[in-house]
Amino acid sequence: MLGHRVNGKRLGIIGMGRIGQAVARRARGFGIQIHYHNRHRVHAEIEAEFEATWWESLDQMLAHMDLISINCPQTPETYHLLDARRLDLLPSHAVIVNTARGGIIDEAALAERLANGRIAGAGLDVYEAEPKIDPKLLALDNVVLAPHLGSATYEGRVAMGEKVVINIKTYADGHTPPDRVLIGVDV
Repeated sequence: MLGHRVNGKRLGIIGMGRIGQAVARRARGFGIQIHYHNRHRVHAEIEAEFEATWWESLDQMLAHMDLISINCPQTPETYHLLDARRLDLLPSHAVIVNTARGGIIDEAALAERLANGRIAGAGLDVYEAEPKIDPKLLALDNVVLAPHLGSATYEGRVAMGEKVVINIKTYADGHTPPDRVLIGVDV
């Protein structure tokens, strides 16, 4: 029943967009050092706000972090971004949190490394084959599994409804809705 302090730990944020920055803001409140990997370096003002260190190389960042937070979108380029090779770069005391998309981590490789103590722990609320969860993950005591419920607040659901109304009104007024979803279209 012992844990570790988070103060002074190094958090590697993968994806320093709006959500990654929100994670950084909260982590700074606990005295956590912010590191990040992103396709592009964020503005100097944002780095200064979080006292954040940018790593051009994801591999190099992973090898030096205590905590990893995945906040990037799943694209063909990020599918299995954390594959077996990259998971092996993490220190054995590292903990991974994935609240982005399940396919960003090779779930089978993660389960294997969690089972053999190669990675200390994981917190997941997204899964590679949602809604199914890899049975190997279910059997582990060093992983916390939750349903993807980051928006499950009254405020979040009201905001979603308001976005729908805005999109419908915008379309009805003859304009392009701000939140279009293109199905079956190559972009």
